[in-house]
Amino acid sequence: MRFAWLTALAASSLFGQTNGDWPTYNHDIAGTRYSPLKQINTKNVADLRQAWVYRLRAPIDATRRLSGIGGFSEATPIVVNGVMYLPSGSRIVALEPETGKEIWSYQPKDIPSRRGVTYWPGDRNSPPRIIFTTGKSMIALNAKTGAVVPGFGNEGVVDLVVPYDSAPTLFKDMLLVGANVQEQPANGPPGDSRAYDVRTGAKLWEFHSVPRPGETGHEVWQGDDWKNRSGVNNWGFSMTADAARDIIYMTFGSPASDYYGADRKGPDLFGNSVVAVDAKTGRYKWHFQVVHHDLWDQDLPPAPGLIDIRKDGKTIPALAQVGKSGWMFLLNRVTGEPVFGVEERPVPKSDVPGEETSPTQPFPLKPPALARNSFKESDIVTAEDTTPEHAKACRDLYEASGGLYNAGPFTPYLYHQPGTMPKSTAVFPGSIGGSNWGGTATDPELQYVFVNTSDEGSIGWIEKLPEGSRVAYDRRSQIGALPRFWDKKVDENGLTKGESSWPCQKPPWGRLMAVNARTGDFAWSVPLGLTEELPPAKQRTGRMNLGGPIATAGGLVFIGASNDRRFRAFDSRTGKELWVTKLDYSAISVPMTYRGKDGRQYVAVIAAGGSGITDPNPANTEALHVFALP
Repeated sequence: MRFAWLTALAASSLFGQTNGDWPTYNHDIAGTRYSPLKQINTKNVADLRQAWVYRLRAPIDATRRLSGIGGFSEATPIVVNGVMYLPSGSRIVALEPETGKEIWSYQPKDIPSRRGVTYWPGDRNSPPRIIFTTGKSMIALNAKTGAVVPGFGNEGVVDLVVPYDSAPTLFKDMLLVGANVQEQPANGPPGDSRAYDVRTGAKLWEFHSVPRPGETGHEVWQGDDWKNRSGVNNWGFSMTADAARDIIYMTFGSPASDYYGADRKGPDLFGNSVVAVDAKTGRYKWHFQVVHHDLWDQDLPPAPGLIDIRKDGKTIPALAQVGKSGWMFLLNRVTGEPVFGVEERPVPKSDVPGEETSPTQPFPLKPPALARNSFKESDIVTAEDTTPEHAKACRDLYEASGGLYNAGPFTPYLYHQPGTMPKSTAVFPGSIGGSNWGGTATDPELQYVFVNTSDEGSIGWIEKLPEGSRVAYDRRSQIGALPRFWDKKVDENGLTKGESSWPCQKPPWGRLMAVNARTGDFAWSVPLGLTEELPPAKQRTGRMNLGGPIATAGGLVFIGASNDRRFRAFDSRTGKELWVTKLDYSAISVPMTYRGKDGRQYVAVIAAGGSGITDPNPANTEALHVFALP
């Protein structure tokens, strides 16, 4: 049954735009990723066809180093007033959203962030602008011409001092940015969040992610452990806000160093926390920490999605927060109080010298865990699950590790005593996380929150490093720099073939699910991705995935994310897969949808992969794929 109040809610200021645009990374400031468009719906989505393709890299990009890990696009295009904007290799471009024809392009001196751009509509004195980042710089362009805006900062450029590798979040007249800082060593630049005037580029306020003397949260730090502490940064792609209440929500990763915390005893605020601040001043309002004293790199990358929950005859202003720990916390977004309760439960202790593990960790009573968080030997994949070769490789890895230790959620890595044979710990979720920066999407009518997760584990131990190392203790393993519990395959050049490497625990390896926010229960959960090298009866394994979903009023959830090179549409009520297409590369970005000037609804996603080593033409390795009905 659909309620009138829900329909009105979907059109309210909380959920932002109700026209056919997709004006921000998350569609709206509330982070819903929900589009009111319904021309494409459950009855006709199977007829979707590719409308056009735009190759992101120009030939010059083959010789230039692109920013970020691997340098491949994780961007979500935006469409505003009949124009599409996005980063394209080393350029920022404006395109006709019906055809992909370039309107203008701008090539900055440094490579722009691969994660998106921001649109400001302007005012009577200033034309609309496109704002983006290039490392430590934030740059503003005229949205109509692509020319630099001289009145913004210093001739169009604001010096951020500390870099941010994502698009700024526009909230009213402010540009909000996080920080991309080091995970090792412990001392380094701060991960503070900052706000700037959208017209002039002047800094308005800065929130200290590691609170200083006299600030809320400082009392949990011992001695001078807080000083010059790096990490604790909002490195995710966006922030969200309650526009009616002028509250901004920011999320933070773990403190540096990420796998060793003997020099930061205590819970380490505001590491691994969602923090609410006053939009005008940046002053602290409340926080909720999802991991105390993080020793697993279980960052909180995505911004929370806001949702109003109808429960027991009342409407609760809430938010849904997910992260690498593999849980969803449904919180009252005004007070930070859990909607369904949270328990502090005892967890295993570390045996690393000097390490003081948090004695408890927060466990939400609802919903259940979104991803695997424990492991036992019987969970190892068998030939019946996949293939004899895969099962043998995984068993061999287990034996070579001296067995794998796991004592349940939040198991710390075992200490390797010098001169002894190391024994590995299996940590679930692993370093990729249960849910990463892809975050959530929300259907305000169903009151479902959609999220994709990976069941991926990391293996290894902690050992003391030689004098002069960046850190005193760090994680190590017998399988190199990517210590994942998988059957690692390499190509002829010795490079890891991630798409061909299969996890070593029984499937599913990746899932897409819907949480009913009214009850805190799963509405549905399905494997996300297939392993086509297996026989048909075994292929629905789910896959490791990055990126996230979107939802539409047409009753659909669109998502790429999985590393099987597919782009899919699911029925938002049931989780039934209604449409799938295979791309050249996996779509590790968040898709989007919009209405063109021709009245057609389009759905778009960026697929990226390959390298100059494995693909002779790097310009072909990433592309924007756009789909529409015939």
